[in-house]
Amino acid sequence: MPTLTSIKKRPASRHLGRPTPELIFGDLWEFDPAPETADPRLKARYDLFIGGKFVAPSSGKYFDSINPANETKLAEIAHANAADVDAAYAAAKKAFDTTWGKMPGRERAKYLYRLARLLQDRAREFAVAETLDGGKPIKESRDFDVPMAAAHFFYHAGWADKLDYVAPGRSVAPLGVVGQVIPWNFPLLMLAWKIAPALAMGNTVVLKPAETTSVTALKFAELIQDAGLPPGVVNFVTGFGDTGAAVMGHPTAAKVAFTGSTEVGKIIMRSLAGTDKKMTMELGGKAANIVFDDAPIDQAVEGIINGIFFNQGHVCCAGSRLLVHEPIAERFLAKLKTRIKTLRVGDPIDKNTDIGAINSKEQLATITRLVGVGVKEGAVMFQPACKLPAKGYYFRPTVFSGVSMSHRVAREEIFGPVLSVLTFRTLDEAVEKANNTAYGLSAGVWTDKGSRILKMSTELKAGVVWANTYNKFDPTSPFGGYKESGFGREGGRQGLLDYCKLV
Repeated sequence: MPTLTSIKKRPASRHLGRPTPELIFGDLWEFDPAPETADPRLKARYDLFIGGKFVAPSSGKYFDSINPANETKLAEIAHANAADVDAAYAAAKKAFDTTWGKMPGRERAKYLYRLARLLQDRAREFAVAETLDGGKPIKESRDFDVPMAAAHFFYHAGWADKLDYVAPGRSVAPLGVVGQVIPWNFPLLMLAWKIAPALAMGNTVVLKPAETTSVTALKFAELIQDAGLPPGVVNFVTGFGDTGAAVMGHPTAAKVAFTGSTEVGKIIMRSLAGTDKKMTMELGGKAANIVFDDAPIDQAVEGIINGIFFNQGHVCCAGSRLLVHEPIAERFLAKLKTRIKTLRVGDPIDKNTDIGAINSKEQLATITRLVGVGVKEGAVMFQPACKLPAKGYYFRPTVFSGVSMSHRVAREEIFGPVLSVLTFRTLDEAVEKANNTAYGLSAGVWTDKGSRILKMSTELKAGVVWANTYNKFDPTSPFGGYKESGFGREGGRQGLLDYCKLV
């Protein structure tokens, strides 16, 4: 809460002595720092997790995990080579053949429940670790990432003894060993999306987290030990692209699951062409948030903010394209800019922070370059006049107006807090512009008409269409894309079906 001495003076309003709307949305409050104080219990060095134990990499090599908020070293992470990946797959194969693959579903469910409860018990610790390692605001890690990760384990624990009902009229069987690679934007949640359905179905796992955000995966390995999972059921190998390629291309893997960029996804698919591996890919996105003239404008503004800025734009399904109905475009843009001026950019561990740090120096350079392209191509850029921390990787929330479909900022995935604003006159034009992209992961529709929502949901080529909200997830709902956003689904019954064979 703000202290009495930190309140800035403003002239009184003529209306009942209250501040005017302009003052309410102005820089009225200066908050004292409110850092989350939970101990993340980080180790100075993390080894690989293979066969139920932490083991040193055979190469003896480690790399630094950097806190993007202040550029300090958090921990040293082991760099796995091909021999380490072989060992991980051997451990997973042994666990599948001897214990996990033969275990009744009701017994597997107990382990998944334990993982969910252990994650809940250490939720604040994991939230702080996630924020320190990835740069996202603590309120995002605390209120969404960690609770949703636990919810996925709870949900799939409930499925483990009910697999006879996953595919009515068919029987299901596990695939065997699954290789998985996850990205840096939601390290713990993506881990849960991948591991929970695989284990519920009776598979074992070799997973590689992103090199910039490996800490929470390795902390999760401690929960695996505490839950008493049989050795080798889940294995973590950390490293760079060479490690990921070894995980994806290993001959033991019956299925591979990848979440990341479209470019890397294409490389993986080409490398696996001609094999009998099952694949699911959740790749890039350039989602459209479509606001009609009858939409609840203030609610829509908050939805746009939530869809692109609160997560630093570090989401494949981020609503990075805003399509506004022409009759309200000027008013909507003004309200949006006013709201953006109130966002706080800064230390992600501070509970007052709305926009935290960009994940890495390399990602910040990519965002800066593409924003420069937007300015060069003639789009009108707006950024609030906020002071950025002296150290760390930060970028102001950015809005481009006067954008056309030919602008690169409207076509390319920037993966940062950058919003491109376009306008439309008719529903058909909105659909055409929304679908005019190589991607098809998600979309949002804001309108008061239910019939319009239903029509848009059938016309938009997107795996998920949100109505009068954005970025809402649930373990029971499948998530995935079309076109260059990938194939396969994660979550719900459909996600389970991607981790089994029908017999």
